[in-house]
Amino acid sequence: VQLVESGGGLVQPGGSLRLSCAASGFTFRLYEMRWYRQNSGKDRELVAAISGAGGSTIYADSVKGRFTISRDNAKNTVYLQMNSLEPEDTAVYYCYARYSAGYWGKGTLVTVSS
Repeated sequence: VQLVESGGGLVQPGGSLRLSCAASGFTFRLYEMRWYRQNSGKDRELVAAISGAGGSTIYADSVKGRFTISRDNAKNTVYLQMNSLEPEDTAVYYCYARYSAGYWGKGTLVTVSS
């Protein structure tokens, strides 16, 4: 099982980034996929989640209207489109797959700073 995040980096406030998480080693379409984030000294926070078929999504209040989670089951990939980024969005972003078991990626760093 492997989850590999990509797309992080340094962006100015108000900018955008798209994170990707490529999955392998399990039946991707069966798994709910989530994005979490963690800033130093804070607990890991659920950012967004999407159901296996992609028909249901949830978001943390802090990102509603700015972030969009989506998935492509043909490519075994989940995305997080992040717009209107704020310094408070700075964190390591982790991909998580949940079904009968749970799997974590290693994370990708997003830094929002001028």
